[in-house]
Amino acid sequence: MPLVTTQRTGLVEQVIAQMRTLVSSGEWPLGERIPTESELVTALGVGRNTVREAVRALAHAGLLEVRQGDGTFVRATNELSGAVRRLCGSELRRILEVRRALEVESARLAAAARTEEDVAELETLLATRDDAMERLDREVVVREDTRFHLRLVAASHNPLLIGLYEGISEAVQSSVATTFDPASVTQVSHTELLNAVRSGDADRAAAEAGGFLDELLDALDAQPEKPTSPAE
Repeated sequence: MPLVTTQRTGLVEQVIAQMRTLVSSGEWPLGERIPTESELVTALGVGRNTVREAVRALAHAGLLEVRQGDGTFVRATNELSGAVRRLCGSELRRILEVRRALEVESARLAAAARTEEDVAELETLLATRDDAMERLDREVVVREDTRFHLRLVAASHNPLLIGLYEGISEAVQSSVATTFDPASVTQVSHTELLNAVRSGDADRAAAEAGGFLDELLDALDAQPEKPTSPAE
């Protein structure tokens, strides 16, 4: 999606809207540097102050990150994810705590609300994930594990909970990537979690969902001198 010259009313708002669309659509990829200020001024047909104000607003929202001397980079694809990243910073513990709060209740609800289609899709995702773990294929493990958790939350059929979780999906994927340990993949099984959801056992599903995250949190506590941050 190319940048287009803006109208002369509400210039900052128009620039913000265009840039937000470029970020959310992936036209400006996560983690990549956006065009320079001079390039934006030329493409948009506005002054430098307008561009700077728009960039400041999106940086405040958490979508962009201004790195002095290096440029401006895409930090998140939506405001909710950006807010979570601001609140969590580089602290993996906080991301895991947020995940636990959402995933435990999602698992509990999913055990009661899941459909046959939900279970079938979860089984497929888990099989793909587990196969990748056996092959130590880090990229596939991270992708499929994240998709499994997203699909589990979707099985709760609670639109607000689903929206909240989707909003932090980037932070979730970062935490999965950070905590993937080839030496202990056999300890990170979601089979019992899926079995509990399949059987409709809400309490066990919640316990299983919280259990593996508690293990990760305990592991962080056991290594206080080695802080861990999510991969960007």
